[in-house]
Amino acid sequence: MQPLGADEPAAVGPYRLLGRLGSGGMGRVYLGRSAGGRTVAVKIVHPQYALDEEFRARFRREVAAARRVGGAWTAPVLDADPDAPVPWAATAYAAGPSLAQAVTALGPLPRHTVRALGAGLAEALATVHELDLVHRDVKPSNVLLTLDGPLLIDFGIARATAGTASLTATGASVGSPGYMAPEQILGGRVTGAADVFSLGAVLAYAATGSPPFPGDSSAALLYKVVHEEPELGSLDGELREIAAACLTKNPDLRPTPTDVARRLAPQGAASLMTGGWLPGALVEQVSRSAVQILNLEASADAPSGPVDFSSPAVTGAFGPAPVMTPAGGTAPGKVSVSLAATSAPGATGRGRRVSCTVALAVAGALAAVSLGVTTLLGPGHGGGNDTAGGAPTHSAPADRAGAIPARYLGTWEGKATGLDGALPMGTFRVTIHQASVGKELGRLRQTDQLGAVCVDVLTLKRATSDRLLATSTGAKGNHKGCNPTAHEVELRPTGDDLTYTSTSAAEGNPEARLSKVTDDD
Repeated sequence: MQPLGADEPAAVGPYRLLGRLGSGGMGRVYLGRSAGGRTVAVKIVHPQYALDEEFRARFRREVAAARRVGGAWTAPVLDADPDAPVPWAATAYAAGPSLAQAVTALGPLPRHTVRALGAGLAEALATVHELDLVHRDVKPSNVLLTLDGPLLIDFGIARATAGTASLTATGASVGSPGYMAPEQILGGRVTGAADVFSLGAVLAYAATGSPPFPGDSSAALLYKVVHEEPELGSLDGELREIAAACLTKNPDLRPTPTDVARRLAPQGAASLMTGGWLPGALVEQVSRSAVQILNLEASADAPSGPVDFSSPAVTGAFGPAPVMTPAGGTAPGKVSVSLAATSAPGATGRGRRVSCTVALAVAGALAAVSLGVTTLLGPGHGGGNDTAGGAPTHSAPADRAGAIPARYLGTWEGKATGLDGALPMGTFRVTIHQASVGKELGRLRQTDQLGAVCVDVLTLKRATSDRLLATSTGAKGNHKGCNPTAHEVELRPTGDDLTYTSTSAAEGNPEARLSKVTDDD
């Protein structure tokens, strides 16, 4: 667990955040505490998915269904707001390392522990599948080892991402290489049998300390899952038979979760937990995790959220939109953001209108942090009609042919929003230097609200005294959440500032008003 950074929220909805548990392709996960004292894991979705209406609809449906799950070996969804500017969900949390952490630290687990692990996870999957849900991402890092038994986390949420435009555009896969079923990789119909395949891979990993499909790259892993037999190493006896059956390429030939549970624990998984199911070293590690949480709680000085959420939600209503306050309050250099959202159909019936209140307290030195889902700015945010800014209403010739007027040179930064101002997208910084048409004029560095950074290269198309027109292209080395597609951006003088807009509809046409930080050297 990591402490909260200065740019991370200290509260989301009614939950005070105590630390960061991890991050992944969909978002970041934090340890949270309700006003009533319940400890939860709060997952905040990456901002780029907030722009995808299909994602929101699927996320909403899956969260509603997942909240019904209450099996003994699952961490149920307790609260969520899929309609917030940045969607989030809270699940029950129990102290304990993930299976991945445990095996990395201590090696293969004892045979009895693996058997109990498999039985508990199989019963969890049976419960999930009865609700017409498919986990789609059963892997060692999504299994927690607690004193009372294993917990399967993040069920149902991954399914909310299937088929969305954002995922297709960025090339992301729903699942984890090496643990995905062949039909997932090949884009076939995904049923509960895919979770059984992943279960077999998890059992092999727990028993041998190595994944059944080893490889140095995602491509190699995916190829092996589809075309090669699993490497089960020293795994033998009934455990080997069960793992091999689960890892059958044909989903129709795999056992059901109920079949697996009955073979591993005829009297039920709970019978294998009696008297302790974890080895001594893991019991010690779980105890240390519990102490760490208590220490975090004792040292946290931020006030708890206003809503007491000490029992699971059982209705279809979702919690309030996130109220995000950076760790440490509003001290110099911090950013305080308060978001309130309402949703209504747009003119086409597909859009959303979100009203936001954003309160910012920023120290000048820290304003260098940039935010970005990827590219920027839609037309007309404080543009040429800003008479107070003195921007001319008609284009004027450049200071000299093919050159950028001195008015634009230097480093500029400011806060960005998308969806006509409804979605806060953070701060970004752009540096502009002298260039001729067709040459690089500078770069834009964006940092989204979760700390992810994207860099765009700006190439000059046209320069006049009242606007700069450039092509913005994602830089090499950007993460997959960044938009690599070239698009047009425009900068217009607005008083002493610049208004920055973009034609990138995929990013919600972000807009920003930039203030100069430094002059060009």
